[in-house]
Amino acid sequence: MNPSPVVLVTGGARRVGAAIARRLHAAGCSVAVHYRHSSAEADALARELNAVRDGSVATFAAALEDDAALHPLVESVTNRFGRLDGLVNNASAFYPTPIGETTAAHWDDLFAANARAPFFLAQAAAPALREARGAIVSIVDIYAERPLAGHTVYSMAKAALEMLTLSLAKELAPEVRVNAVAPGAILWPSSGKPEEAAEVLIAKTPLARKGEPEDVAEAVRWLLLDAHYTTGQVIRVDGGRALTI
Repeated sequence: MNPSPVVLVTGGARRVGAAIARRLHAAGCSVAVHYRHSSAEADALARELNAVRDGSVATFAAALEDDAALHPLVESVTNRFGRLDGLVNNASAFYPTPIGETTAAHWDDLFAANARAPFFLAQAAAPALREARGAIVSIVDIYAERPLAGHTVYSMAKAALEMLTLSLAKELAPEVRVNAVAPGAILWPSSGKPEEAAEVLIAKTPLARKGEPEDVAEAVRWLLLDAHYTTGQVIRVDGGRALTI
């Protein structure tokens, strides 16, 4: 059995997911890095962290929209590390869905990434998490509560993920704590929003600057490892942005 906490981070090879993996690893966790297409980045991250603590990181490929892949993913992680203490639902999809142009395929894609996969992955992981008295943290968005123009389906899907957080906090209690983090301006999306909009958003943020991936990663670490009496909460890491929307 692996003596350190084991955490599965979906979409853990790049961007905020990689920052979360690094922060958890620095806190003493073993990390299961999930990826879909980013095999090179996942392998590089595993080499980096295993050089610090050999055997503490492994990578796992899976298409999260495929329900049949989720139980095998959890089983692969528990077979590799002997346990599962935490799940971070970080993998996401984001792009505009203007009214009049949105298709059923857009709906299915955005809901699969942002709501369906987190539910069925949590369901698959629940027995191991209960045994470990572990925790789940999902990455949500302020747009789950206040919709983003031109992004109706994304906003709806993130709202579903926020409700999933609240519902699972009841369903899996008392063994498993379930919380979420709602980031603000951290990393600009790689697609779906123009770069010039970033300055406008930051100007409206009370702290008047963007955050760093490490800010989100630290909130995730706290919720997983130290927030022993916290469940069913959404922690905003947004520089006060929610005050102005």
